[in-house]
Amino acid sequence: MSANQPSGQQMPRHHMPLFEVFVRSKRGLDHTHVGSVHAEDAEQALEYARDVYTRRSEGISVWVVRSSDIVASQESDQHCFFDPNDDKPYRHAAFYQLPDEVDNM
Repeated sequence: MSANQPSGQQMPRHHMPLFEVFVRSKRGLDHTHVGSVHAEDAEQALEYARDVYTRRSEGISVWVVRSSDIVASQESDQHCFFDPNDDKPYRHAAFYQLPDEVDNM
């Protein structure tokens, strides 16, 4: 709660920071972005995320990240941001000989 906010009153939702919510559905899987919540702080965002996005036991782990803290590349920067693999054939799975026992790749 901010110093200017009277005790017991909640900040209007549009003034609260926005948090992005990531949920891991089960052990061994990646966290997946599932949505966003507005909250006064990270602890409250975690509680809101739990209540909104894991009501039916959909997850085992929840992350919340303040949206303003996320730094991301843009799709329009793809050509200069990501190095093409065309000149690095060893990065392609087709470059390696797989044993006969391996048939799921």
